[in-house]
Formats: sequence, C-alpha cells, structure tokens
Amino acid sequence: MHRPEPQASGDIVKIRVLVAPMCTEWQSWRAGKLSCELGHEAVGEVVDAAQSTRLKVGDRVIVMPHAGCGICPACRAGEHIHCTSQRDLLNETGSSSGIGCYAEYLLKPDYLLQPVPDDIETHHAAMAICALGPSFTSMHRMRVSAQDTVLISGCGAVGLGAIINARTIGARVIALELNPYRAALAQDLGAELVIDPRAPDLLDQVRAASGGYGVDAALDTSNNEGAPAVVLELVRARGRLAFVTWSGSLPVNRITGKGVDIFGTWHWNHDVFADELLQRVRDVRPLLDKLATHRFAMPEIGSAFALQETGNCGKVLLYPSKVAQA
Repeated sequence: MHRPEPQASGDIVKIRVLVAPMCTEWQSWRAGKLSCELGHEAVGEVVDAAQSTRLKVGDRVIVMPHAGCGICPACRAGEHIHCTSQRDLLNETGSSSGIGCYAEYLLKPDYLLQPVPDDIETHHAAMAICALGPSFTSMHRMRVSAQDTVLISGCGAVGLGAIINARTIGARVIALELNPYRAALAQDLGAELVIDPRAPDLLDQVRAASGGYGVDAALDTSNNEGAPAVVLELVRARGRLAFVTWSGSLPVNRITGKGVDIFGTWHWNHDVFADELLQRVRDVRPLLDKLATHRFAMPEIGSAFALQETGNCGKVLLYPSKVAQA
C-alpha cells in the first residue's frame, strides 16, 4: 500500500528502513486485523534529522519501540518502554504514516535511536532489539552467572535469543519447547536439554537435570496461559524468575513459600546498556546467523506471516526492497 512519506519535525527524525525484524504482528494477521502501521523493530538510516542535535543524515540507527515522552521518571531512567504518556508522532509532525516499521520510512524521537557502530553489520544490529534485548534485561535483573542453571520456557525468537544470552554468560540452559523445529534450533544454539512442556514427568526431568532442587533462574517467554505457574514450580527455593510474556497468573502462596524473586522484563535500556549489548552482538554473530532463519522482501509479507504461524522458524527479517537481502 502506498502512503505519503512521513515528515520529520523537531526532534522527530525520519528513518529509511534497512531491515525490520518481525515479531508478534503475525497474530493480528491471523486474526484478520488489518493495519498500515505494523512492526516495532528496525534498523535504518537517518534521511532527515530535522532539529536533532544527536544524529545526522546518513547515521545507521537501531530503532527502539514506542515513543516514550522523554521526560517522565521512567523515560529519564532510560526505561522508555514503560512510559505511560507516549507521544503522538503523527499529530506532532502532521504526517499520516510513519509509526510502523514494516515500511520504507518511519518516524522516531532522536533519543529512541541508538547509533550502530561501523563494525556491526545491519542485520546483526537488528538482532539487538527483541531477539536479544528483553532476555538481556532478564538475565541482568536475575543476576545470572556461569554458576547457574537457567530454564527458558518457550523457544520462539525471544526464547532462542535468551538461550544465546545465557550460554554467552556461561550458564547451563534447559529449554521447554514442543515444536520440533524450534527444539532442534534451541539445541543448536546451546541448550543442553530441551523438554516437551507437556511431558507428564516434566518436574522430575528438570529436577534431575538441576541437582535435584530445580533451576537457579527461569525465563518464561511462551505467552502460554498455563506456563507461569508451571515454570514457578521448576525454580528452586530462593530462585529467580522473569517474564517476557503477557499471559497467565501466579499463585501468591507458592511465590511466598518458595521465596522466589520475580521480574517483569519487557525490553532493554539503551541509555544504560547500549555498549554492553552491542558488544554481546559482536560476540555472538555466528549464533545470530543461525537465529535469523528466514528473510523476506516486503511484498512477500503474507508468506512471512504464514511461516511464522507454523512456528517453523527462528527470527524472521523483513526488507523493504523487492528482493530479500542475504
């Protein structure tokens, strides 16, 4: 669909999209919900810096999700994803498009654009957003170390990225996944053991693989309604548990009884951790090439959505050009 190009204004910068990693938008496609503003991940090139003092035309940048106000306590701490007063970029610029990443151009406040170092390839930089970012935050908040055994629940793109993060730290990884394609990919990325979460002896298997007490830390990325309570039982007493998910509930008596530390982690703080996460990208480039299993050109987006619905993929990359780049 052709729409007018968005216009930069003030600190709102115009970006030409180079690659847009695909995330959960396929679920809206499956539900028949049509939108011209899909996508919340991208790496692009500044084509109009407007009045920005941070960026210039030609800069390659990682595009962070949403449009936090930049002045509330969350934004001042670099936690723009948790801002409750998101900016209306279309109203501010008078544009009719530009807030979705599945497009040739988009708009974003300059403080939500992270410059990409020259030594990092564009497609690798794109994996710093949702593929690595949320679980990077989870591992940091859970203080995961090389002495830990970590359980990853759900091996979609976020869960697979979590395996990469945990293994890079040096932790042992147990994964839960029922899709054979993703279970195999999880092992290829470093999971020591992958278990079908429907297994009747799931608790026994996890305890046997973690010294008899349960794992030290766990991250649920599955978005399965029943997963949180199950994963809680797989964590040892005084263990740590994080969620990058929006479904399910937890029994308070078990949280208190086990003394578990629990964290909700949605994204990553580029104001604080950009250097560290970009170094992670450098360190794991061969694994990122395995995680990015498919590439599509924008006109092929229907096929990309259909593939994602099967679950037989890792991270899928979308390119605005008519031919998907290698």
